[in-house]
Amino acid sequence: MILRNVEVEGLTGLDVRLAAGRVAEIGPRLAKFGDDLDGRGGALIPGLADHHIHIFGLAAQAASVDLSGIASPADFRARIEAAAAERPPGAWVRAIGYHETLAGELSREILDTLAPRHRLRVQHQTGSLWMLNSAGLAAVGEGGLPEVLERDAAGRPTGRVWRGDAWLRERIGAEPPPLANIGSRLASYGVTALTDASITTDQAAAGRLAEAHRTGELPQALTVMSGGALEAPPDRAFRVGAVKMLLDEHELPPIEEFAARIGRARAWRRAVAVHCVTAAELAVALAALETAGARPGDRIEHGGVIPQATIGLLKAAGVTVVTQSSFIHDRGDRYLTQVPAAELKDLYRCASLIRAGVPVAGSSDAPYASPDPWAGIAAAIERRTRGGKSLGPEERIAPDVALNLYLGRSEAPGGPPRQLRVGMTADLCLLKAPLADALATPGAELVRCALIGGEIAWLSP
Repeated sequence: MILRNVEVEGLTGLDVRLAAGRVAEIGPRLAKFGDDLDGRGGALIPGLADHHIHIFGLAAQAASVDLSGIASPADFRARIEAAAAERPPGAWVRAIGYHETLAGELSREILDTLAPRHRLRVQHQTGSLWMLNSAGLAAVGEGGLPEVLERDAAGRPTGRVWRGDAWLRERIGAEPPPLANIGSRLASYGVTALTDASITTDQAAAGRLAEAHRTGELPQALTVMSGGALEAPPDRAFRVGAVKMLLDEHELPPIEEFAARIGRARAWRRAVAVHCVTAAELAVALAALETAGARPGDRIEHGGVIPQATIGLLKAAGVTVVTQSSFIHDRGDRYLTQVPAAELKDLYRCASLIRAGVPVAGSSDAPYASPDPWAGIAAAIERRTRGGKSLGPEERIAPDVALNLYLGRSEAPGGPPRQLRVGMTADLCLLKAPLADALATPGAELVRCALIGGEIAWLSP
């Protein structure tokens, strides 16, 4: 097909011919070849890449109670009770996005009052904690992995399950949610490549992602992380990514032990992606990488708090920071009230890292934030909270730089942005406006068409 009258790298009035899944020709007034799509002067750019997403979690979100936007304990109670009223007694109610500012610390007893006739599980906003009511606990049992199941001084389960996603999934036995709507939704944002960053992914889960890709439910190019060994399928339906490693500040491992875990990843010939939200987690990660030896492709996920003194260490290690600027918008008002004033400048850094030569890539961390990359681009440009307050204005970046966070290759996030060139795979995003206009007011509504491998994956109605 030919995309007519598009803007490419700032040049207007060009046509782009696609053949065999690649960009075959770029020029003005190309000869007729197959189907035509009138670009109406809109920018044609490489498709966007989400470098850190949780695909099954995002799919499960559709069947969950979303607690974002809750403003009071009464709102929280009303939303849970409404969801329970829609389900038969004994059914599961799954809620996500909880934070203590909504209704304080939760326990099984509190959850029992909200859903006395249902099995209730509530996920913390960080994704690290599930909270179950008594019916939920009875349904999953207490055996298996006792270290994930918190108990009080008397040995009684509190209902709090730490980092227990795999255990819960095994006990509940839920089927993976369908992915077709997720693939289409992400394509509507112009997203053509995904890196699933779930530590719980095993060969079976990765196989389900591969099958969704083969059937077209999930047309995006896939890179899959895992906490353990992982093999790519013969047809390369997904690419094996870094080994995901978690650090929790309340239980940090000895540096030598964590360095040994990095060594196991090296035995698999894989880089590591270390979850670092706090300064203490980042310090352990950097020390362990120094001990084990950093290598190209190593990543710091989130970089929630990056003290100024560690920026040089990140640069020296050669690691990439995969950040989520959307959190500044979505959670910034809470950060302003809960984070010490001296640490606010360290939150989700961007500009200072780029100036220092640290590779930075953009991502959503969906479902823990919106999967819309344009929301992340806007947040990186503006650094404003949902309430309109400025947070870390010195970390603002220019619109084109913000877009580049999502244009790196999946195997080298934070590297040089992909550019539209003859011979490249035709994973493309067509906008409804010239690029400068689109970046002046970034938003997913400006995406007109997404093409993956030269095929239309989504077209604006």
